[in-house]
Amino acid sequence: MITSFSDCFNGVLLVDKPSGCTSHDVVHQIRRTFKIEKVGHGGTLDPNATGLLIILLGKGTKLSDQIMGGDKIYSGIMRLGRVTSSQDCDGEILEEKPFEQITQEQVVAEMKKLEGDIQQMPPMVSAIKMNGVPLYKLARKGQEVERKTRLVHIYRFQLTDWTPPLLPFITETTKGTYVRTLAHDVGQALGCGASLEALRRLKSSEYDVKDALTFDQILALTPEQLAARVIPIARLLAR
Repeated sequence: MITSFSDCFNGVLLVDKPSGCTSHDVVHQIRRTFKIEKVGHGGTLDPNATGLLIILLGKGTKLSDQIMGGDKIYSGIMRLGRVTSSQDCDGEILEEKPFEQITQEQVVAEMKKLEGDIQQMPPMVSAIKMNGVPLYKLARKGQEVERKTRLVHIYRFQLTDWTPPLLPFITETTKGTYVRTLAHDVGQALGCGASLEALRRLKSSEYDVKDALTFDQILALTPEQLAARVIPIARLLAR
């Protein structure tokens, strides 16, 4: 029987985040449920996104930069014919255009053009700060400000089925890549517009969502069971 958890709650916990909650919600609930003083995460997922959320516990929060710096793999669904204010399904619909004339070959070609090093323009609805203010707060006021592009690398951006207007895909990227912007840019290149309908993070660095528990499963654990799920700092540093 574990009597002290001070050493057990130092490391990484893998959570399969559900849609509809923020990454901060997950952090807050774990902190409150298990009474752990220091809890953070190793890379935000948008509220509508699901999949691997790396939770940092105790001294593990000091490894945030190393954890967040790894490459990511996502599966997603792109919707042709729709442009939104946030570039995903959470935003206001700005345009709807016909997409029936778009071919699979055209979509694949535009996705291929985005592989490799690209300069990506972050969306207005993002947590990037301008003069200390997150862009999404300015976007809520109807403001749009000039943003700097950022260099990211897209290892692959591949269509996995042809079921228009909803097109499933998989992509592998470096940190800081906005997958919804990839979908938006494909739509702009095709002329019909596109937005991100769904997103799931499968891997971050060497961590895989297959090794994660769902958020509900995590919250149902006893402290002893949770401690057994934590990847300790020593193992993280060895990696």
